Amino acid sequence: MSEQAYSASEMMTVAAARMLAEDDVCFVGIGLPSAAANMARLSHAKQIKLIYESGTLDTKPNVLPLSIGDGELADTAISVISVPEMFRYWLQGGKIRTGFLGAAQIDRFANINTTVIGDYAKPKVRLPGAGGAPEIASHCGRVLITLKHNARAFVEKLDFITSVGFLDGGDSRERLGLPGKGPAMVITDLGILEPDPVTKELTLTAVHPGVSVEQVVAATGWPLKVAATVATTQAPTAEELAILRDLNERTQAAYG
Repeated sequence: MSEQAYSASEMMTVAAARMLAEDDVCFVGIGLPSAAANMARLSHAKQIKLIYESGTLDTKPNVLPLSIGDGELADTAISVISVPEMFRYWLQGGKIRTGFLGAAQIDRFANINTTVIGDYAKPKVRLPGAGGAPEIASHCGRVLITLKHNARAFVEKLDFITSVGFLDGGDSRERLGLPGKGPAMVITDLGILEPDPVTKELTLTAVHPGVSVEQVVAATGWPLKVAATVATTQAPTAEELAILRDLNERTQAAYG
């Protein structure tokens, strides 16, 4: 398939979806994570269990939800439980393997900001806020993060730390006593970054077809660490694109 046959956003969503497995239990954030998780459910991971923080268990939305309160999630879930039960029993009980989050900003240690852009008291942009993201980032077995890659999002210093990735790197996360392993991968519209095993600094390990390493470095607000060998992501297949586009068309038709 040629580069022109799909968009960068479609490449990002497909690449993110591929990181989820058939037997995953995934706590899903709204937006890009939700699109990728449902793409996985509709393609190679049909038995995956998707959970949203509104308390919907094993939900199978026919269209992408606009928010965690979207009735589509409750209507297609096998059960809806209380939010306290969701967080205390399921999440803090260690029953969620993967947390899937988005972000407005991210730093080199995969800490993320979803609260404000600019000064907290007088922000340029007031973002949706934390929701359950700090708990998801702390307690899930692993965390996947997806966002578009540019220097405004990949910043040297966050305007606000909403959810901790590896804080200052190294063993910072262990010293905080956080039970989950933290971010395992950051999937963007340019490539894939993974934490260094020791320093926990994000390292470019793959680029998408047609994207150069130099392009990713230029779109990052700090001197990006690059792996000795950088792989090239497999382009989306025709089947993957058909599933994703059908999902997006249904969503567009439902909400206008």
